[in-house]
Order: sequence, then C-alpha cells, then structure tokens
Amino acid sequence: MSLDYNEKNVSLAKNLRKNATPQERHLWYDFLSKYRVRFQRQKAIGEFIVDFYCHKAKLVVEIDGSQHFTTDGKEKDDFRTEILEKQGLKVVRFTNKQIDERFQEVCSHIDRVTQASLREGGGTAQP
Repeated sequence: MSLDYNEKNVSLAKNLRKNATPQERHLWYDFLSKYRVRFQRQKAIGEFIVDFYCHKAKLVVEIDGSQHFTTDGKEKDDFRTEILEKQGLKVVRFTNKQIDERFQEVCSHIDRVTQASLREGGGTAQP
C-alpha cells in the first residue's frame, strides 16, 4: 500500500525533525532509531505529519503534549486518527508524561503492538 502525502509537508517535516521535543528525541534516540523494524520520524502521510511511522507494521506512534488535551486538540486528534485508520494504519498515542515517567513501559507497548501487527499483516493489531 502506498500512502499519499502533501508535498508541502515535506519541508515542514524536516523542520520538525530538527526541532523535536525532548520526549520525541528520547523515544527516537533511545529506542526507535535502534529498533529491529524500521521507523521513520516526522513522516508526511496525507495531509498530516505523524511523529513516528513504521511502514512494515502500518503503525503510527504519536506523542501528545498539553495542546492535545484541550477540547479542540482532542477533536483534531480523533479526526486525524480516524483518517489514518481509514488508510489501514494503527495509531497509538502516548503523553509526554508517559515518555518522561514510564519510558520502558512505552517501549514495551510499542514493541508488543508492532510485533502483533507484523503477525497479523500490518495495520490491524491490538495491543
């Protein structure tokens, strides 16, 4: 399956990679960049840029800061997740606090979801 993307988002994605949050850097450099299945960071998919994406597992990993906990932020996240899931992707979300305080649990969860998705053919795994 090939995912479309808005070319305008490519330069924005590059900028987001250069200016990652501390939690994004921690998850990337201390886990996902070395993970046995390839993940990409700040990947343009459709009209969105997702924090992390694994093509083989059809998995999107998002890290949510405080802006995601407003009513507007929650509605945008729900819409975004719905659109991504319609493209056959599984979306998992973690908060900055989870990354900061429960990093190993987050990594274990990502591993479980990734491996389950790979066993099931990608995109439909449940944790």
